Amino acid sequence: SGSELGQSVVDFACQFVGNPYVYGGSSLTNGTDCSGFVMSVYNNFGVSLPHSSSADRNVGSSVGGLENAQPGDIVCYSGHVGIYVGDGKIVHASTSKTGIIISNANYRSVLSVRRIF
Repeated sequence: SGSELGQSVVDFACQFVGNPYVYGGSSLTNGTDCSGFVMSVYNNFGVSLPHSSSADRNVGSSVGGLENAQPGDIVCYSGHVGIYVGDGKIVHASTSKTGIIISNANYRSVLSVRRIF
């Protein structure tokens, strides 16, 4: 089901927490940027996504807002994107200083939440 697949995406994504952020990168181990992280995680599940946070706003289907988000959904911000892990949190390649981390999903204004499965 979609929710099981979404949880599998989250479990896969979270194993890379602590790895480096590299602008323009898409390596889950050696460094990735936000959209490269989302693209590479979903690529592991056979889904091809763009390496662009703004283009990610148009993939899958909209779920409305954060209140409808399920694990595995893509949370889109202005110039940034992450993967919803549940409990109001996202996993994302944040900055070169912090790398891949888990944050509160509402740490900045959410533009769109997209469901892939």
